[in-house]
Amino acid sequence: MNDERRNKRLRLLIKRLNKERKKQAKQIDILCNDFISAQKDFIKKLSIIGFAADFYEGISGVTDLNELLNASANLIRDQIPDVNVDFFLLQGNNHDCRQTSFELHIFESDRTIDLEDKRIENFFTDELVNEIARTNRICVIDDMLAMGLAVNPRHIEKIAAAGLPLNHRGCSLGFVLLYRASKHPFTCEEIKSIDQISTGLSNSIAACGSLVNTV
Repeated sequence: MNDERRNKRLRLLIKRLNKERKKQAKQIDILCNDFISAQKDFIKKLSIIGFAADFYEGISGVTDLNELLNASANLIRDQIPDVNVDFFLLQGNNHDCRQTSFELHIFESDRTIDLEDKRIENFFTDELVNEIARTNRICVIDDMLAMGLAVNPRHIEKIAAAGLPLNHRGCSLGFVLLYRASKHPFTCEEIKSIDQISTGLSNSIAACGSLVNTV
């Protein structure tokens, strides 16, 4: 009888220990997953910071607008694979917030995309460029269509695009248009990395314009 009681108590103890072990193992898994997730987020943030440092080093001392945009486009394409980079810059004095005409600077990758036998840039009117530039927020392709981008939605489905504003001292200088095939949509990290350098890029573009105006 005593042996039976001891065996029963032993089985209960083992059952309790196994239950506690499984609970601890589950907690360890949660902690490990949280640690790995935090580590991945940290690495992503380091990558964005590293890109910003490389970008500012790459455009440091550049005072010619075309050279600045070319260097910027090359650095952006190094960061984001297969991307086409366009700069839509509002014309006129940088402090004139009412300008609607624009200059277009195109820096394409080896994988350009045509829409109805036209480049996407051909569908951007003065009014559309002006509206995108003055929204002061990142615009995706759906936003552009809502603003009047006159492209058949069936054709635009092949493109992933984002417009990032360029602002200097409260006025819009224009925006950077990034686009590539929709089968490779932009990640949050890619957009954040470009948004991270938009202020410095805007200041450099404004400085180039000021130098030209003083000549």
